[in-house]
Amino acid sequence: MADPADQLLSRSALELADLVRGGEVSSRELVDASLTRIEATQPQLNAFTSVHADDAVAAADAVGPDDPRPFAGVPIAIKDLSAAIAGKRQTQCSELFGDWTPDYDSYVVRRIKEAGFVIVGQTSAPEFGILPVTEPRRFGATRNPWDTARTPGGSSGGSAAAVAGGTVPLAHASDGAGSIRIPAACCGLVGLKPSRGRISRGPDTGDSALVTDGVVTRTVADTAAMLDLLAGYELGDATWTPPPGEPFAAQAAREPGPLRIGMFTTPPLEAPIDPVSGGAVGDAARLLGELGHEVEEVEPPWAGAELLPTFTALWAPMVAVGVALGAMLAGREPRAEDVEPLTWELYRTASELNSIGYLGAVIQLQDYSRSLVAFAADYDVLLMPALAQRPVAIGAIDSMGADPLAEFGKAAAFTPFTAVANLMGAPAISVPLFHGDDGLPLAVQFFGRPLGEGTLLSLAGQLEAARPWDGRRPPV
Repeated sequence: MADPADQLLSRSALELADLVRGGEVSSRELVDASLTRIEATQPQLNAFTSVHADDAVAAADAVGPDDPRPFAGVPIAIKDLSAAIAGKRQTQCSELFGDWTPDYDSYVVRRIKEAGFVIVGQTSAPEFGILPVTEPRRFGATRNPWDTARTPGGSSGGSAAAVAGGTVPLAHASDGAGSIRIPAACCGLVGLKPSRGRISRGPDTGDSALVTDGVVTRTVADTAAMLDLLAGYELGDATWTPPPGEPFAAQAAREPGPLRIGMFTTPPLEAPIDPVSGGAVGDAARLLGELGHEVEEVEPPWAGAELLPTFTALWAPMVAVGVALGAMLAGREPRAEDVEPLTWELYRTASELNSIGYLGAVIQLQDYSRSLVAFAADYDVLLMPALAQRPVAIGAIDSMGADPLAEFGKAAAFTPFTAVANLMGAPAISVPLFHGDDGLPLAVQFFGRPLGEGTLLSLAGQLEAARPWDGRRPPV
């Protein structure tokens, strides 16, 4: 007899795929359970922007126990931001995009479909993925299943809320300045940002200096299996990484051996660190010592660096390109009322930035990144807080605020540790090692060397075995 819906969906994607292959459960049962759970939690969490019930049921009915695809019949959700699904609207969570519907799949979505996943819907994000909270004007606030008065993070906040809320075992996500790791930390999930070029951003872009796709999951094994699935060169990619010497899943299943770990709590931007977040780093360091690793407190090389203005000179044009695309699809020039005030302020900032200023910012950040990679080369991994603050209240960072750039500054103070890995192009992972007295998950973050996902996954798997987190479930 099949498990009740909630128990079924609490299993990992790998386990669910095994159940379908073994004939113990059908894909239709999984998808029905997922759709039922979405309907039950959507009023509280508001995680989804679209639900594809009819298509999901039809896809599930086409899956049999002899289906050779690795994740045949397992439900998944796709982030409604730069991940095109043929025949489904892509909104960028902005009113400017209306109901624009692409006629092609992004390469990431194509690989997900080819693996046999059943897409049940699309998840919410902040408009154009700008903020580390998910409260777009178009769709309203997405809420954290652990405390619905708090944010699930962003920009992959809808995906994290969907997984933590038990609607799907894992969900697609993307990360340009922490957008996988931040919601993973807020919602008690595993969030890996792969190395630059590991996963293709095609066909829309040849590469990205900052952004990469990935997933949010409840287990390290699922994260590793999905990296094996999504990674790899696609024709026309301008940047790509060499394939690993062995599958990431195999590396995640093996203990890492003793590692040299650099630990710090000093943020690259001036921001107060919540004692709980800082204390979690110390607790993690003690656990790592017990596991045989050498942990050394270090001083990161960013004292006196003025990063936010330079980073904004790179970030604002990325946002502006999204606005320009929406305006092109609308067939007219963009207007301030088309987008949120913060989006418009970044669009205006980019419009006033000349090409010399933009390329100058790129060069400055590349130079800064080179110094960071050199610093990190002395260690196998770096340990630091995932967040500077506990998950903030809904409305605490407001893209509709009267002073948009002040809200952008609040966002940086909430999550000062994450964007550095994007600048470096290095992999980074958030793991929910602890749980706070406030009832919210408490994560720490690790940076790896460039192309060092295997080490991060192996270490995360060791920590997961030592301090299991998958059994924790939120009240929603």
